[in-house]
Order: sequence, then structure tokens, then C-alpha cells
Amino acid sequence: MKRVVVLSGAVLAVVHAGAGIAAAGSDPVDTPREAIARAYIDALVSHDASAVPFAPDATRVEAGLQTGYSGPQLTQDLNHGVQYSVIQDIRDISMSESGDVVTARYLLDSGIAGIRLLTVDITETFVIPDGTIHTITATIVPSFQ
Repeated sequence: MKRVVVLSGAVLAVVHAGAGIAAAGSDPVDTPREAIARAYIDALVSHDASAVPFAPDATRVEAGLQTGYSGPQLTQDLNHGVQYSVIQDIRDISMSESGDVVTARYLLDSGIAGIRLLTVDITETFVIPDGTIHTITATIVPSFQ
């Protein structure tokens, strides 16, 4: 009996450790600010913003139009926004950091019922001065891949 309990505990520890790594979605070379930006990008696909630290008054501007007005609203949109339901995949992520600013560039595939309809090239600039996202500015360009 003790061996089963010990083995079960070891198996659970490995499962929980693996789950933590998968859920984090971070790249081992990410800086702390890049990890925060990556959490936002991961939430676009997973529709789970629980790991995204927004400042209460965070804003987002996309193509010159304000689409985010507060941290709670941005969280709600990531979790339930219909505008994000068509996102199928995000790939080819590259990031750079300068001071409090992280710039992420990636390809976003969108579609319906598993069929990719459009790929866009996105550049998002995150201002992260204190461990929370204060502003996001997004530029979106169609990609012909």
C-alpha cells in the first residue's frame, strides 16, 4: 500500500509540474516584462486571461481606435469577447524590450470551424512599468501566407 501511495504522489507531482509549465506558456528566455506580454498573447488563443496582469485603468488601441478602456474590460473581452473567438493560432512570435516597453510581433491565424480564412501580421506594443500592462497599441496588417 505504501508503495502505491508513494508512486501516486510522485506521479501527481510530475503531472502538476508539467501542467504548470504548459499553463505558463512562457519562453525560458523571456524577461519578466516579455512573459507578461506573452501571457496576453496566449490569452488571445486560450480565452483565459487569468494570468494577464492588467492595471485597473489599462487601455488598448487597435488601428488607431480605442478598443480597451480598463483592465477589467480587457480581461472580460479576452475571456468572452466574440471578436477573439475566431482566433485559431498565433505563431512566429518575436519580442524586444526597451525600458518599460515590450514590442511583440507575430502572425495570427483566424477562421471558422477549423478552416483558416485569414492570417494577419500583428505588432503590439505593451507599456509595462510596474508588472502590470498599462497600454497596448496594436497594428494589424493582412499577411498573404
